[in-house]
Amino acid sequence: MTGIARVLRALTAAGSALLALAAAAPAASASPEPKAPREFVDLRSVDPTIITEMRYTTAHNFMGEPVDGYRRPVCILTRPAARALRTAQRSLLRKGYSLKVYDCYRPQRAVDHFVRWAKDLGDQEMKGEFYPLVDKTRLFEDGYIAEKSGHSRGSTVDLTLVKLPALPTRPYEPGEDLAPCYGPKAERFPDNSVDMGTGYDCFDTLSHTDDPRIQGVQRTNRQFLRSTLTGLGFVNLAEEWWHFTYKPELFPDTYFDFPVARRSVAGH
Repeated sequence: MTGIARVLRALTAAGSALLALAAAAPAASASPEPKAPREFVDLRSVDPTIITEMRYTTAHNFMGEPVDGYRRPVCILTRPAARALRTAQRSLLRKGYSLKVYDCYRPQRAVDHFVRWAKDLGDQEMKGEFYPLVDKTRLFEDGYIAEKSGHSRGSTVDLTLVKLPALPTRPYEPGEDLAPCYGPKAERFPDNSVDMGTGYDCFDTLSHTDDPRIQGVQRTNRQFLRSTLTGLGFVNLAEEWWHFTYKPELFPDTYFDFPVARRSVAGH
């Protein structure tokens, strides 16, 4: 065997050995998704009768696209908040109503998505429905968008009331004509909820729970929702009739980032 042949044979053997080692080594894997602490549950496991319409898994929201971190239309909450909603639901069912949740736990990556969208002043696709009278340059200053959300702590929920029997809500078709969220109920995007005076996530002062311009049946409906929940430990955010936080919060200083998915609370 020539010297060159011996060198080539040695190189081939070395290459084969390296390939064998690579095959035997465990494959590098991406970091696993974080899971929720055991204090978090899927609301349906606590009360399957509560209607769920998780808007941020769809394009029918103020950004016009599904939000980062919302993998499935599942309402995740801390267990005490979920149990308090179950108590509220039992009372409401006897009166011919049901709760309907729009948003529950919200991962930090979703909040970050909101912030990126708010800074993109060229993207105003959904302005006609969700913020017709608000200049997008003022979303942070006016408090509609922030870099942290109480939803990420797990005890905050956005919800409304539905008169039973509940009618279906038609799906939103991207690109359809938009109607202002503060208009008369018959002119807004159809929702099977009672009339609260504005649609959900309406960036307008009419969304303030006690805005004096909201009167009659609309005001009665807001007061009915608030009185049902405040007696069970929930506190309403004055600027949003739909926004309630269960107190005391289990995680008052922690902003979680596990995805909204059933696997996040599997086995809880």
